[in-house]
Amino acid sequence: MTAAAWALSPVAAAILAIGLTWLTGFSQRTALPGMVDARFYGFFLDRYPLFAAAIVYGLARLLVATLRPGPSGPVRRVVGGAVAITGLLAACLYPTFGGPTLRAGFATGGMAFLTGQSMAVAYGLGAASAAFVFGLALGLGGLLTAGTFRESGGWGRWLLARGGRVLMRILALWFALAVLGLAHAAGLGAWPRRPLAGWEAGLAAALVLLAFLPHALLSLALLSVAPFSLPGSAGSTAGRRIGHHRSAAG
Repeated sequence: MTAAAWALSPVAAAILAIGLTWLTGFSQRTALPGMVDARFYGFFLDRYPLFAAAIVYGLARLLVATLRPGPSGPVRRVVGGAVAITGLLAACLYPTFGGPTLRAGFATGGMAFLTGQSMAVAYGLGAASAAFVFGLALGLGGLLTAGTFRESGGWGRWLLARGGRVLMRILALWFALAVLGLAHAAGLGAWPRRPLAGWEAGLAAALVLLAFLPHALLSLALLSVAPFSLPGSAGSTAGRRIGHHRSAAG
C-alpha cells in the first residue's frame, strides 16, 4: 500500500461505517444485548451522534499503526495494538457512549458557558477538551504499537519537533470534533432514534470527510518528514535507514 492509502484508509473506514448504518437500518429500534443497549444508547449518542464515526476512525488509525511496516516487532504490535484499542474504547465508551472524551468536552463547555462565555467560545473550549482526550488515546496507542523515531540534533530540537507535531494533530482533531458536533445544526435527523435516510447518510458522510480529512492529510505529510532518534543514540543511524516507516496513528 502507498503512504496515501495508509493515511486515508481510516477516513474511508468511518465513511463506510455510515454507509453500513444506512444500508442495515441500524438505530435504537435494532435489538441489542441488554448490557450493550444500556451503555450505547443515551444522552451523548443523541446529542453527538457522529462521534460514533470518530470511534471508527480512531480504531482504524490504530489498526493502521499496527499493520503498517515499521521498526516494531510482531509481539509488540499485537500486544501494543490490543492495549491501544482497549484504551481508545475506554476513552470513548466507558462507562457509556462518549466516555471521558465527550464528558470532558461537555463539562468544559458547560462550565465555560455558565461562567459567562458566549456559546461559540464555550463550544470551542468543549471541543478542544474532547480533542485532547481523544488525541491522547490515539497518540499513546500509536506509541504502544509502532513506536516513534526521535530527531537527532539535541534535546531542544527533539522537544520542539515533537511538541509541534502533537500540537498540529490536536488542532486537527479539535477541528474534527467541532465539525462532528454540528451534525444536528447541519440538518442531520433524529438518528439513532430512527434509521438514517439516504440524504442523511450522505450528509453524515460529507461531514465526516470534512472533519477528518485535515487530520489524515497531516498524518500523510508527517510520514515524509525525517526520522527521529535520540541525540547520540544508536537508533539515530537505524532511524535514517528506515525513516519512511513512521507511525500513522494519532
